Amino acid sequence: MYQPDWLLDGPPDASRHLILAHGAGEGMRSGFMQAMARELGAAGLRVVRFQFPYMVETERTGKRRPPDRQAVLLDAWHQTIDHALAEGIELPRLLIGGKSLGGRMASLIADELSVAGLVCLGYPFHPPGKPDRPRIEHLQTLRTPTLICQGTRDPFGNEAEVSTYSLSPVIRFAWIEDGEHSFRPRKESGITWQGNLSVAADAVREWVAGSG
Repeated sequence: MYQPDWLLDGPPDASRHLILAHGAGEGMRSGFMQAMARELGAAGLRVVRFQFPYMVETERTGKRRPPDRQAVLLDAWHQTIDHALAEGIELPRLLIGGKSLGGRMASLIADELSVAGLVCLGYPFHPPGKPDRPRIEHLQTLRTPTLICQGTRDPFGNEAEVSTYSLSPVIRFAWIEDGEHSFRPRKESGITWQGNLSVAADAVREWVAGSG
C-alpha cells in the first residue's frame, strides 16, 4: 500500500490547500519544489508536497529510477487525495497540481475529482525539441479552473508555441519572463530566479483569490 510522505508549508488554517507533485527528475525536496512551497506558503496557501513511489525508492536506495507507469502515478495521486480528505481537507478548498510531470498527472484527474482548481508549474506541452508531439488533447476539454505558470522560453512549450494551441477557456496563463522549465532566467536578462519564483507565487495567489 502506497503511503503518502508529506511535507507541509504555509499556515495550517489557510482557506485553500494546494497539493503539489514533483517533476520527473527531482523529488519534493528539490530546490525548485522547496522554493515554490515556501513562496506559496508565504502567499497564504497551505502547501502539501508528496513523492511518487519511484522517487521514494530513489531516495531510499540512492539509485535513480525512471518514473512509474502512468497508472501508478495516478494511483499515487488518488491515494494522496484520499489521505487529504481523511485528514479533513474539503474538496471545495482543495487545489492540486505540480511541477512538469506532477502537474500533468494532476491535470488528468482534476475533472474526475471535482477539485477547486489546478495549478501547473511548468507544463510539459511537448518533449523538448519535438513541438510536433503535443500533449494537449485533454487540455482542450478541461473543465477545472486552471492556472499554468510557464517560462517564456520553456523547452517543453515556450510562449510562441503555446499561443498557437486551442485550449479550454478555463485555462489561464502566467508567463514567467525569460524563464526556462524551472523559471530560471538567463544571467544577461537582468532577472533573478528568486524574482521569477516570486512572480509565479504572486500569480497563483492572485488567481486563487480571484477564483473565490
